Amino acid sequence: MDSKTKNRPLTPPPDGGRPTLKTIAFMTGLGITTVSRALKDAPDIGAETKERVRLVAKQIGYQPNRAGVRLRTGKTNVISLVLTLEEEIMGITSPMVVGITEVLAGTPYHLVVTPYSATKDALAPIRYILDTGAADGVIISRTEPHDPRVALLTERGLPFVTHGRTEMGVVHPYHDFDNERFAYEAVRELVERGRKRLVLLEPPPHLTFYSHMRAGFERALRDFQADAVSFHHINIDHTLVEIRDAFETLMRSDDPPDGIVSGSGSGAIALIAGLEAAKKTLGKDADMVSKVPSDFLRWLRPEVVTMYEDIRVAGRELAKAVIGHIDGQPSETLQSLSQPEFQSAVPVSIKR
Repeated sequence: MDSKTKNRPLTPPPDGGRPTLKTIAFMTGLGITTVSRALKDAPDIGAETKERVRLVAKQIGYQPNRAGVRLRTGKTNVISLVLTLEEEIMGITSPMVVGITEVLAGTPYHLVVTPYSATKDALAPIRYILDTGAADGVIISRTEPHDPRVALLTERGLPFVTHGRTEMGVVHPYHDFDNERFAYEAVRELVERGRKRLVLLEPPPHLTFYSHMRAGFERALRDFQADAVSFHHINIDHTLVEIRDAFETLMRSDDPPDGIVSGSGSGAIALIAGLEAAKKTLGKDADMVSKVPSDFLRWLRPEVVTMYEDIRVAGRELAKAVIGHIDGQPSETLQSLSQPEFQSAVPVSIKR
């Protein structure tokens, strides 16, 4: 490096644009090719040079130009997370995004969230990603037993992972929560508290985890000699107002339930509101076990027995699985199932 280069002020050229390899080269006094190879951790570039280049790149907020990367490699370095608006209402979007980005932070990949409404064509965002080549991999949720998105992604050969399982004979990466065990253990807990007439706030019937939750609930009813109270006209996709009003009506009936299993933390709040609107007391007239994605329900209503579904961990597992699928790992090695975690710290209520 000559004296002119050594004395060059470390300020980027006044082009007014985003930082580029040329910017880093100017600020370090290195050639553009050397900067590019240093950022790619090329073995022929010294460790001191790599560290200097990375430090400057970090300081000026340099990001590789995705269009250029795509031209050179055929990759976008993008993972697309396709979520419905209903998932935002249920409060799972933020922790899932956090979990995914924790894993992607150590990779070249960036996360793009693609929202859509479940009332519209669920294939539309998938077709867009496929037709435009917008992502190297896709994460989808709210899976159905015979999910057309899984069929299309498999047919087109785009790596993907599902938050939830399918029943279509296709071996694909997934991460899921054991909703069957959740419902089974919830019934066990309620029966141990002396409850015998149980109601379930369940998922909508078209989703796979509906059958899982129903199976656990019904098996536990048989094993522990409890009875079901019908609430099939309402599910966790209904609005909180609809859930509250329907449950108030049920609690005002001649033979209301005395035990409640809620498949949704936000739905549990609506159930409690309906119960109390019917002049009933939680913990006295009925006990509740709810699945939750956070501690908020336990803080607000400690009398509710909660089972924790760690959505942040789900995000991590989904990110690892989709990267594994992109890298060509066998799908059967990219499948995981998390278990419910009891959070109850409230003693069994005393019945009169």
